Amino acid sequence: MSWKSRGLESSSKSVMSRKLTLLLCFGCFCAGMLFTDRMWAVPEVKGISRRMATEDERLKLVSEGCDPRIKGERKESKDILGEVSKTHNAIQTLDKTISNLEMELAAARAVQDSILGGSPISGGSSISEPIRKRKYLMVIGINTAFSSRKRRDSVRATWMPQGDKRMKLEEEKGIVVRFVIGHSATSGGILDRAIEAEDKKHGDLLRLEHVEGYLELSAKTKIFFATAVSMWDADFYVKVDDDVHVNIATLGTTLARHRSKPLAYIGCMKSGPVLAQKYAMLLSSSTHSCFLFLTCFLVNRGVRYHEPEYWKFGEEGNKYFRHATGQLYAISKDLATYVSINQHVLHKYANEDVSLGSWFIGLDVEHIDDRRLCCGTPPDCEWKAQAGNICVASFDWSCSGICKSVERIKEVHRRCGEGENALWSAAF
Repeated sequence: MSWKSRGLESSSKSVMSRKLTLLLCFGCFCAGMLFTDRMWAVPEVKGISRRMATEDERLKLVSEGCDPRIKGERKESKDILGEVSKTHNAIQTLDKTISNLEMELAAARAVQDSILGGSPISGGSSISEPIRKRKYLMVIGINTAFSSRKRRDSVRATWMPQGDKRMKLEEEKGIVVRFVIGHSATSGGILDRAIEAEDKKHGDLLRLEHVEGYLELSAKTKIFFATAVSMWDADFYVKVDDDVHVNIATLGTTLARHRSKPLAYIGCMKSGPVLAQKYAMLLSSSTHSCFLFLTCFLVNRGVRYHEPEYWKFGEEGNKYFRHATGQLYAISKDLATYVSINQHVLHKYANEDVSLGSWFIGLDVEHIDDRRLCCGTPPDCEWKAQAGNICVASFDWSCSGICKSVERIKEVHRRCGEGENALWSAAF
C-alpha cells in the first residue's frame, strides 16, 4: 500500500473516532441527566404531592367541621369544663363544711371557757352531760324575773306542757321550753333559794351566770343564746316574755318553713323612735297628787325606754333601725352561735330588742317579718283563729305583754289557743 493511501485511511479513522467520542459523551450526558432525575426529582415531586394531598384533606375536613383533632379537642374541653364544675361544687361543699366546723369549734370553745369560768350550765344538769345527743327544732327561753312567780305558774297552767308532757315534747317533737333566769345581786340569798326550790319542783328553769335587773336585759339575752347553743343543738332559738301567750305548734310550723335559711331573724319587725331625753318633771310645779302620780308614771316610762346613746343614731328625732319586737323573736342556729362567739364584744344598748338588732347589722341576715308573732288579745286573736289563721303569739301593745296576764292569760288561752291535740299531731 502506498503512503498516500495510508494517510487517507488514518484520517478517516480519526474522524470516526471523534464522532464516536461525541456520541459517547452525549449519551453519557443523557444517561447522567436521566439518572439525576430519577434520584432526586421524582422522590421530591412525590413527597410534595403527598403532602399537598394530606393538607387538602385536612382543609376539607376543617371546612366541613369534621377534623378529628378538633373533635377531640372539643370533647376534651367539655370534659375539662365538667371536671371544673364538679371541682367547684366540691369546693363549695367543702367550704360550707369547714365553715360549719369552725362555728361548732368556736361554740365548743365558748362553752369550755364558760365552764372554766365557773358559769353554771343549768340548775339540775351536770357538766359531764352536754345535751348534744340529738337535733332539736327549737329552744324556747321564757324570760322571767324573781318577782314573776305567779306569771310562771300561769304559763305552766296554759300553754307550757308540764312533767312527762314536757319531756315528751322534747323527745318526740324536738322542742325545749325553759324559764330563763339569772341570780340575785346577793348570791345564795332568799331569792336564789326560792328559785332553786321552784326548779326542784318543776325542773323547767334554766339558770344563767347573770345578775338580774331590768337594765341588764341585753346582757341576759346574750348569755341566754350562748348557754342555749352550748346545751342544745337546735335549728332555732326563741326568746319570749313570760306575759305573752304562745301557740307552740303554730310557732314550730312557722319556724320549720325557714329551716333552709342559715341566717334567719324572725319576728315582728319595727323601727321605733329613739328617745333622746328622759321625760322631765313636766308637772313638778303642781302639788296635786293626781298630777304627781301622772308625772312619776311618765318619768318611769322615760327611764324605761330612754336611750343614753341616742347620739349614735344620728340627729334627734331619728328612728331605730329595723329590729324585732322584744315580746317574741327567733334566730337561727348560726346567728345564735355568732352571738355566743362574740358575746364579749357585742355592744349593749338600753333596750334588749334594739341590742339584738344592732348585733346583726353588717351581717347578711334575712329579716323575716311575720305579724302572726304579735297578734292582739281577744277579740283580735280569736277572730283570726276562727278564720283559720291561728296566731303564734298574743299580747297587748299597751302593756308590752298581756295586761294583768296572771288573771287574763287563761282567757286568752281558751279563746285563742290552738288546742292540745294540735301540738301532738303536728309534724315539723
